[in-house]
Amino acid sequence: MDTAADHYARGDWQAAYDAWSRTGPDGLSAAELDSFGAAVELVGSHDEVVPVLQRAFRAHHQAGDLHAAAGCAFRLSMSLAEHGEHALAAGWAARATELVDEIGAECAERGWVTFLMMFRALGEGDLVEAERLAREAYDVGRRFHDADLTAMSTCARGRMSIMTGHFAEGLAQLDDSMVRVVAGELSPVIAGHVYCTAIEGAQEVSDFGRVAEWTAALERWCDAQPGLLAFTGQCAVHRGQLMRLRGAWDDALREWSLAAERYVALGTPAAIGLTALETGDVLRLRGDLDAADDAYQRAADLGVDPQPGLALLWLAQGRSSASVAAVDRLLASPAGPVERCRTLPGAIEVLLASGEVERAGPLARELESLATAVGAAVLSAAAAQAQGAVALAAADAAGGLPYLRKAHQLWSRSSSPYDAAVTRLLIGRCLLALGDTSSAERELTAARAVFRQVGAAPMADLASSLLAPASLPGGLTAREVEVLRLVASGRSNPQIAAELVLSEKTVARHLSNIFVKLDVASRTAAAAYAFEHGLV
Repeated sequence: MDTAADHYARGDWQAAYDAWSRTGPDGLSAAELDSFGAAVELVGSHDEVVPVLQRAFRAHHQAGDLHAAAGCAFRLSMSLAEHGEHALAAGWAARATELVDEIGAECAERGWVTFLMMFRALGEGDLVEAERLAREAYDVGRRFHDADLTAMSTCARGRMSIMTGHFAEGLAQLDDSMVRVVAGELSPVIAGHVYCTAIEGAQEVSDFGRVAEWTAALERWCDAQPGLLAFTGQCAVHRGQLMRLRGAWDDALREWSLAAERYVALGTPAAIGLTALETGDVLRLRGDLDAADDAYQRAADLGVDPQPGLALLWLAQGRSSASVAAVDRLLASPAGPVERCRTLPGAIEVLLASGEVERAGPLARELESLATAVGAAVLSAAAAQAQGAVALAAADAAGGLPYLRKAHQLWSRSSSPYDAAVTRLLIGRCLLALGDTSSAERELTAARAVFRQVGAAPMADLASSLLAPASLPGGLTAREVEVLRLVASGRSNPQIAAELVLSEKTVARHLSNIFVKLDVASRTAAAAYAFEHGLV
């Protein structure tokens, strides 16, 4: 037991777990059972956590230590809720409340019970009450110098501030909670929860500067603790998100696969849905549409909404009506600012591809307003790109260029090569519309090189279709050559519309003009002409 305590003090949770396991719970004191329970949580065996903490609860209660017993009840409630056992979690929350009432006097444990009540209010959708309870828990934590409670409640207040659109205040509160973690003020389990909760909050509003900084800190924290399994899956998810942003898509897919394995080991299947969603997004961008569809289905089966990624997949498959219907549902659903940050970029892309420019315009302005409030470079880049794409679709190429130049700078500053290349492609299309073909060719060639490097085959093909020769045969326009190249590659009219951000009616008109100019009567004959004249 002394050896186990030494291992625990050094943060070697696996060695502590092994030593206490050899002793057996019958030979452990109430305090040792507390530490054993923490070690079990950290090495990831949820099936063992509950009986160990229950035994610790009984030992404390029989010894008359109601404070420690209430603490065990809180930990049981949190652990059970995290693993989807909500009825048992509610029972232990009620038990903790009873014990605090029995103590009578004000105590730190009353703050932890308030924290549980905050979660219940969140589950009921009562943000006002949840915020009040989080503030009350924070006040208790400060009053009783409980570092864990203070940090957890600060982090919770930050997430709720962000959820209600108070971005600067919320991010400052997350910064505050993270300082407490990095300073080593917190117990290991609570430190892990604060790390993951804060990183998730920053990621929700695309503040990848904070995500990168805090994920690096989380990695160092995880690496310093032998045998740690808890929180490492979450670390892998965020590491993968950063890899995706930076264009290392193969590495990102491996990270998410690793995260899914760890979530299985931890017994938290709902979190696996997040890895499936992220995987589906990358597979879609690579053009592996069937595999992306499977990944989105896994996410949905595990309770994670695959939209707007699934709507973008349907768009790539030429199912524009289904894509727009999904976006209509998303936009009509009640949603706070965090959800709008997540869904607006995809919704705007779908609407523009479907020719609904007038509907996309206000959404782009809303996204710009949110990005200004958040102040994160990635969200600001997405907003500027959306504004530029709307202007281009509205035949205002000159008006779109400044937005797109700004977006390219922000994407480049954020080390996001794929998104920067998408913006360069849009810049190239603006330049083509303005007759500056030489400048357009430079932009499109650079964009295509990046697409090929990261494996974004559909976008590389689109860039190639835009790089039409300077002298066009058959009296074709540059736009008609774009359409003809895609016809020759086997694309349907809906697919062409999606790739060129045109309506299907416009594509049909271009195709009719092509048939007349080339004096052909079928798509096959038009494709043959394209091959004969080196357009493909």
